[in-house]
Amino acid sequence: MKSPFIGRKNELNSLNRVWKKNTSSLIVIKGRRRIGKSRLVEEFASKYTYYVFSGIPPHSGTSAQSQRDEFSSQLRQQMEYPKLQSDDWNALFWMVNEKIFSSKKTVILFDEISWIGSKDPDFLGKLKNAWDIYFKKHPKLILILCGSASTWIEKNILSSTGFLGRVSYTLTLDELPLNECVQFWNSKGGFIAAYEKLKMLSVTGGVPRYLEELKPDLSAEANIKDMCFISGGLLVDEFERIFSDLFSKRSQLYKKIVRFIAEKPLDIKTICQNLKISQTGMIGEYMEDLKTSGFISRDFTWIIKSGMESKLSKYRLRDNYLRFYLKYIEKRLSQIQQNQLVNIAITNLPGWHSMMGMQFENLVLNNRLWIKEQLSLNPEEIIIDNPFFQRKTKRFNGCQIDYMIQTKYNTLYVCEIKFSRNPVGTKVIQDVKEKIQRVSIPRGVSCRPVLIHVNGITEDLQDKDYFSNIIDFSKLF
Repeated sequence: MKSPFIGRKNELNSLNRVWKKNTSSLIVIKGRRRIGKSRLVEEFASKYTYYVFSGIPPHSGTSAQSQRDEFSSQLRQQMEYPKLQSDDWNALFWMVNEKIFSSKKTVILFDEISWIGSKDPDFLGKLKNAWDIYFKKHPKLILILCGSASTWIEKNILSSTGFLGRVSYTLTLDELPLNECVQFWNSKGGFIAAYEKLKMLSVTGGVPRYLEELKPDLSAEANIKDMCFISGGLLVDEFERIFSDLFSKRSQLYKKIVRFIAEKPLDIKTICQNLKISQTGMIGEYMEDLKTSGFISRDFTWIIKSGMESKLSKYRLRDNYLRFYLKYIEKRLSQIQQNQLVNIAITNLPGWHSMMGMQFENLVLNNRLWIKEQLSLNPEEIIIDNPFFQRKTKRFNGCQIDYMIQTKYNTLYVCEIKFSRNPVGTKVIQDVKEKIQRVSIPRGVSCRPVLIHVNGITEDLQDKDYFSNIIDFSKLF
């Protein structure tokens, strides 16, 4: 039985608004593997005539002809054609066009578009021509181009002169917000502690396909074990599939990059030193590929006095699964494949607590909109927000702030993201005071310390009344 569709109300509303046009629409949807792109389109198109054509995964034997043969096969099955010749995309697109009724709302999905087009240099040109000659003449047609290879889509479609002015809407699908993630625990979610949900989300993040594997009757430890430490588990080989599918021949280099930033955010100079390469334009392209694919984030610091973004930035691994894999699965692959870790105690893994802290920080930063709502901040008030860092110089001390928001009313919200198995105590006050003392805060700028926690605070901390806001992140769970 197909799993129920969860979340994505804003995305569905955006897609449904496209029908208000009186002309056809070409839409591009991109996002990381398993993020739910195809499932979103399926849900959107459930009330309409719907056809889906999907490419086959590339491998050494995949050719342009094999992709056309697969498209032809899907065309016969869905549109009830007899056996077709599949030597030319023009003929195949014309046959698709012949089955579209201009009076009936129709959605056509070309899924994994990079798989279909990467082997054939003429594919996109012929698709562009088919759009101009056939498809755009159907006022009730939405053609959706979808894929996980976000970089390929960006270069070959969104930045291509061939598709300039033709794409009506581009949707980048991100992780589900946490208030939607908790729906995967269904009716049992109200009886499960926020800390246990956090353990699960520290592995899956807000990736719907991973969360679909969740068994609400089992503990977080049992679920993680099934997915990550038993041969054949969904997340055992997922890392290799991600990088081989998206980055092909460059996959080894991309793996090295994410390994370096898995422990902590790094600037480009340090990354190049670790890779033992020069800081040329190519490394910038590699980092942009990982960023566009949704696996890393580039966090720019800024100049508080002007509120202007600095040239200084650090790259952060924003994908929780990748970090968990690199820390705990990769080193144990041979044992996992022989089912030797069936009785592993998840919470006794080395560095578990510090890893959970980093994963919690990711979840907070990926759900920062909710943090702003808790602080009663409107988007138009905010000048800039991000993790903040200040390099050590002769005049200033170095410092790192987990998350900071600067408003146009000369106010800084200095946010300390604190993960703890036990309620957070008063020691955090001294930690935050030291960080604030290191920040170069201009005269006339107010500073409001904020604590974001997940497992409670002590009465002593509450009584100190140091923080202007204390945000219980477990409310999202």
